[in-house]
Amino acid sequence: MKRIFGLLVLIMTMATTTAQTAPVTHCFVEGNEPLYLDHYRAEGEGAHPCVLFAFGGGFSHGNRADARYIPYFNMLLKEGFDVVSIDYRLGMAYTLDSTEDVGPVEGAWAMYRSVNFAAEDVLRATQYILSHAEQMGIDTSLIVASGSSAGAIAVLQAENYLVNNESYAKELPAKFNFAGVVAFAGAIYSVLSAPEWEGKPCPIMLFHGNADRNVPYRKATILATGFYGSDYIAEQLHELGASYYFHSAHYRDHVLALSPMTDNHDEIISFLGRCVLGGEHMQYTNEYIDESIEPCQTSFTIQEYLNSNYSN
Repeated sequence: MKRIFGLLVLIMTMATTTAQTAPVTHCFVEGNEPLYLDHYRAEGEGAHPCVLFAFGGGFSHGNRADARYIPYFNMLLKEGFDVVSIDYRLGMAYTLDSTEDVGPVEGAWAMYRSVNFAAEDVLRATQYILSHAEQMGIDTSLIVASGSSAGAIAVLQAENYLVNNESYAKELPAKFNFAGVVAFAGAIYSVLSAPEWEGKPCPIMLFHGNADRNVPYRKATILATGFYGSDYIAEQLHELGASYYFHSAHYRDHVLALSPMTDNHDEIISFLGRCVLGGEHMQYTNEYIDESIEPCQTSFTIQEYLNSNYSN
């Protein structure tokens, strides 16, 4: 009896760590370096809202089926959202594998290329969903882009390209935009100036810790070129009159790239229900302070960011 009970507990534990439905895998970019997406289908007939998700990993590693994201996927599926978890090209992997020394200029160019690769692939996956929406059962007016760390950068960059009608977005239908963005410790990479917005972006939800030494909370730039983080983006969105929710966590580090996917379901569900499905306008910053966390360093040099991401 004890052995049977233990087996039942093991089965139940495994069930909570896997997605509620097995995904269907599609190839959305063919060729020498094919890219794939996994489509998790929520219960129910008809066209569903969808969350397109991009994984983290410093643009050098990671995978679309990482088990750490499954609680987030399960929560979305329970709320009636399909989940599409995608591949994207890992541009920094090429740089890190290079035998040549990489200086500041080469490193900045490699990062710019890597971010563009990832953002472009987010948009290519979006185009695939739009083209196969009837087959996949997805409501094309309710596609939300979401990502963790490098993936959060990719989806924020993609949204910026859509709003600015950049060349990367030219293959998408005119005036298409995401229904929302949910970014866990993300940023936008901009060259020679702060990010610009030629129009009003979709509703954006941002999670970030102000002690994050992997992705800048505010910004990390040289001659205005570099990353502009969630705090900077939220400020821009406020000035634009755009809808946003910013969860700003004091003295928290890069844990915000993952922890909201298990700890902040109520906030995420509320944002999706009110701003994405309900069309409500919101401009809100939640200054989260955990008294049990000791004050720590919150300002970092570019070298410290690089060391945190790429040192052995």
